[in-house]
Amino acid sequence: MKSEQNYSFDNKTLVNRSFQSFTIKIDKGVAFITFDYGETNILDLTSVTELVELANILEVNKSIKVIVFQSANPDYFLSHADFKLLQNFRDQGAYDGEEMPLYSALLEKFRKMPKATIAKIQGRARGGGAEFAMAMDMSFGAANSALLSQMEIIMGILPGGGAAQYLARKVGRSRAMEICLGGEDFKAIDAEKYGYINRAIPDDEIDFFVDDLAYRIASYPIEAIAHNKATVNLFESGREQEFITSNKWFSKLVKSSEFDNRVDKFFSQGGQTRNGELSNWKEWAEKLK
Repeated sequence: MKSEQNYSFDNKTLVNRSFQSFTIKIDKGVAFITFDYGETNILDLTSVTELVELANILEVNKSIKVIVFQSANPDYFLSHADFKLLQNFRDQGAYDGEEMPLYSALLEKFRKMPKATIAKIQGRARGGGAEFAMAMDMSFGAANSALLSQMEIIMGILPGGGAAQYLARKVGRSRAMEICLGGEDFKAIDAEKYGYINRAIPDDEIDFFVDDLAYRIASYPIEAIAHNKATVNLFESGREQEFITSNKWFSKLVKSSEFDNRVDKFFSQGGQTRNGELSNWKEWAEKLK
């Protein structure tokens, strides 16, 4: 997005702004962003572009103190990247530069934004969707329905948005290896034990829990929220080079014939459809051999 573009909107204009991949509700200093896009809330060009615009808008909105991301789809919080989009970007040379990758930059904007960010995960958060949740200040998963995974290795690539870097800090080296190299789904209760998410909350309690937390934080002074967040973030400064280096390795893997073969098999067996991706990614590992 161009830096000179005006992202200052009053809340009424923001709520009424037309986005295809999510809706916005603002109440008492809390912005509720509800993903509602296609069958699986896929991360494609439309949804990523809209998230970039949203981040730019929210960053400068002085009345919003807390941002809650949730989903209208009970089976999918936020899905992985559209693999055909990755192929198109690859063919256009999008991964060959030395700058910060687009999606990593988006997630880092949310991580460093002077507002509290919360992911309320009901359904599946895989690949880029799980990365998105990890970039939030806090993430809570519905105990019976939330699933998280970094399944990129099953497609023959690595997490392109920074999952390895987030995980190493959140869960430690060995558990990050298990998540990135195993590629399987983690239920919320196991994700909580690992530190992948903050807590697993009973499905019938998670809405109240997150809303209560969000409104409580929003009742505090905005400068206090911003400085508390900045203080916690001090230990994570200077991470840009990590994402640039990781992107070079991602670029190499996404150019491989193995990736293309697995993408072809994936789509031929129902990948990126609502029913197709209800399967555990352990099953997909067998299908894509």
